[in-house]
Amino acid sequence: MKLGVVGLPNVGKSTLFNAITKAGAEAANYPFCTIEPNTGIVAVPDDRLDKLAEMYSPKKKTPAVIEFVDIAGLVKGASHGEGLGNKFLSHIRECEAIVHVVRCFEDEDIIRHADSTDPKHDIETINLELIAADRETVAKRAEKAAKLLKSGEKRAQEEAALGAKLLAHLDNLEPVRTCEMNEREQEIAKEWFLLTTKPVIYACNIKEEDLGKPESELPGIADVREIADAEQAKVLVISAKIEEDIAQMDEEEKQMFLEELGIGKSGLDRLISECYDLLGLISFLTAGQDECRAWTIRKGTKAPQAAGKIHTDFERGFIRAEIVSFSDLVREGSMNACREKGLIRSEGKDYVMQDGDVTLFRFNV
Repeated sequence: MKLGVVGLPNVGKSTLFNAITKAGAEAANYPFCTIEPNTGIVAVPDDRLDKLAEMYSPKKKTPAVIEFVDIAGLVKGASHGEGLGNKFLSHIRECEAIVHVVRCFEDEDIIRHADSTDPKHDIETINLELIAADRETVAKRAEKAAKLLKSGEKRAQEEAALGAKLLAHLDNLEPVRTCEMNEREQEIAKEWFLLTTKPVIYACNIKEEDLGKPESELPGIADVREIADAEQAKVLVISAKIEEDIAQMDEEEKQMFLEELGIGKSGLDRLISECYDLLGLISFLTAGQDECRAWTIRKGTKAPQAAGKIHTDFERGFIRAEIVSFSDLVREGSMNACREKGLIRSEGKDYVMQDGDVTLFRFNV
């Protein structure tokens, strides 16, 4: 899973990215310090996997992972190439979701870009650029389909109709993700790789001293939530600077620090969980002495396709999935104990995988 971290210059994107990946991307106080996208792989926190590792003492513990891409600051005119805009937009196009960092504080020591006045304005600036880029893509598709209408091709008729519908929506300065589309229209739109179809999390970057305060006391948060609610997007309040500090701590220090702050999870753990939820992802688990591992799948995935995540042979020769719930396995202490009590289920090809299923696939090729 690839997530693009975007925002106007100097809103805290690279600081947050450093915290996410501990990759040390340059975070300088001027626009365009990040020209090439920095990419980092981060483990998805999962207490269940940690518990399985305690039980099995495996040679290897492998968590699910998410890939984050730190994309340089967008500016007004990006859709027309301003500030290397076309290059930045292409990086967003390759991502499956967007983490849009919004600066919700004022600081005289940090330069605000000329396009930036407040959180609501900042969001609108970037959204308008993404909408403009999508309008250009949709217009080209609609024009091409219109030329083929005389052929009577059903596909051309569908594309022309969808193009007209989306152009009207985009001309109203609305992202494509808020446009009501039937299943067929969604299929076609997906092939157009539009920017504003991508799900979004707005990460409200606040000052360190503001962490833990009621949202009503924080500048701009209400405006961000209003925009997010209209777009069916998510909002996460986070202090990128504190997250960067936490990232340098070992696990024990981290837990003590979080307790002092009065928060159960770090902002990054919450961000990763929100990203999983945003993309409709779950994890199933495999456990043994060689390896304990979490595997990422989409909600609704059936057992054979989940098996294919491990190896294509598992899907091709799928016989059945032997599944026990994580809670049953932990309570009983071993697969053998679960088997003796009849807690292991044998599921076939139509079984829809559930989050936290501890699974053994049987296959034959």
